[in-house]
Amino acid sequence: MKIPYPLLTVGGAFSAASAMFAATDRAESGNLPSANDNAHTGRPNIVLILMDDVGWSDLGCYGSEISTPNIDSLSRQGIRLQHFYNSARSAPTRASLMTGLYPHQAGQGALGRVPGYPAYQGYANEENAFIPEVLSSAGYFSIMTGKWHLGYDQGVTPSARGFDRSLNAPVGGYYFASDTLRQSRSDKSKKRLFRNGVQIPFDDPSLPENWYSSHLWTQEGLEYVDEAIAQDRPFFWYLAFNGAHFPIQAPSETIAGYRGKYMCGWDAVRQARFEKQKKEGFFSAGTPLTPHNPKISQWDSLGYADRDIQDQIMSVYAAAVEEIDRSVGMVVDHLSDKGVLENTLIILLSDNGGNAEGGLYGRCRGPEPGSAGSNVWLGTAWADVANTPYFLYKHHGHEGGCNTPLILFWPEGIAPQLRGSINKTAFGHITDIMATVTDITGAEYPVVRDGHRVQPMEGTSLAPLFRGESPERGEKPVIVEHEGNRMLRLGDWKIVSEYTETSWMLYNIKEDPVEMHDLAAEKPDLLKKLVSLYESEAKRTGVEPDIDFKVGLWYTPVTEYLE
Repeated sequence: MKIPYPLLTVGGAFSAASAMFAATDRAESGNLPSANDNAHTGRPNIVLILMDDVGWSDLGCYGSEISTPNIDSLSRQGIRLQHFYNSARSAPTRASLMTGLYPHQAGQGALGRVPGYPAYQGYANEENAFIPEVLSSAGYFSIMTGKWHLGYDQGVTPSARGFDRSLNAPVGGYYFASDTLRQSRSDKSKKRLFRNGVQIPFDDPSLPENWYSSHLWTQEGLEYVDEAIAQDRPFFWYLAFNGAHFPIQAPSETIAGYRGKYMCGWDAVRQARFEKQKKEGFFSAGTPLTPHNPKISQWDSLGYADRDIQDQIMSVYAAAVEEIDRSVGMVVDHLSDKGVLENTLIILLSDNGGNAEGGLYGRCRGPEPGSAGSNVWLGTAWADVANTPYFLYKHHGHEGGCNTPLILFWPEGIAPQLRGSINKTAFGHITDIMATVTDITGAEYPVVRDGHRVQPMEGTSLAPLFRGESPERGEKPVIVEHEGNRMLRLGDWKIVSEYTETSWMLYNIKEDPVEMHDLAAEKPDLLKKLVSLYESEAKRTGVEPDIDFKVGLWYTPVTEYLE
């Protein structure tokens, strides 16, 4: 695959020497050992790829019709998990991802600030260590490119939290260089770009002309990778795409390749994805497909103009996902060319389930939907498709809200017989990434950072998966809580209670992966035990049960959903 733009010649005020001294200063002040430039003694490189608002079934290797050959190739050489849980929303997931803690422990229990509640202050607190701060103890060169969303304006920046190099958007939400017309240097503007902590304009001379953000994050990150290789240091690269978050945008030629393919309607696409998932081996022949949201009309009841708009929305979304895949191909090709791919662990996942926030039928505004300045949102009807075969969406505790595709690729680290496998028995949680990274690198997880107590990590290492074994989770559950939507998973059992509902539901995920059979009435003692366990874990991790949240227009109580 050819990179569509020349790689960047990266400028900036940070020299290699100053970055090394900065890393040393951070290590000494934070009680972390200093980095050793000659530390690359077989430790794996790590590329952590986070997609935004991409649903469980939106990748080809998870059932989609969207063209994702590069990601599919990673899956054919790696391991896919059927169940890996995020925190159901962007910022909470990112807080857990970077700290190995539950989002409430890290100060980001909700998307923004809830006054009076430290666990909901809206940005990462000080009682944690970010992955690059931990990896400095093992000599890693750390890179961040993409969407941050961890409290940039409160001083929680990549440069302040251990990254040696970065190009980032504080929040995200744009795709094209031509958005410079709407860019502002106002501190309150979301349309800002920072390189190593210094704001640069969208039309900075060091950036390629007519850049598209998914490729911009990738191109600059590869420059930083080359810097790490030149120093003979292992690298950690956090590549956080803002695709496919609204407003969804993509190159017009990619969008054009999908136009008309979705005129068959959301139910037909959803059914086709489910059939492909069964052929892939995710589900048995007897597994039912969950019904679509009952608020959504039947496709045939729409007029031609409305169907055409819906085809347009889904075409823009599919194109944004395809462009992510194209960038993943750039990463793999470059690492292969540099001779470091074999000992690189690539972790690919999404921050939450498919996004229904655009209303029941999404938004499609602007003279050229998908172009810079247009405003396209996916909406509930297509979010049902994004989460096939699960139901509910981003925000929620059911599988459609908090289950992400997870691909693990590591040629030297994964047993050959496991390559291309799907693990349907083990499950993981977003807090497990920190535990896995420290396990495979030998990095020291600190007790103190910059004079602040660091809370113990919550996750469990996923490294046993590379040997065909299950993570050693024991009797420790995982929980998700977002805006009053709650779930707990322990072994094969899962309990869920959505915000507007008074009762808990109980599912055996091994036998009922799509959550169609509530066993709460049949197993009251087990339900009581698991609810008690959730309540104790929620209290321990800082969940506040009495905060009022808004309920999305897309939400339908589960009992009505299944009627």
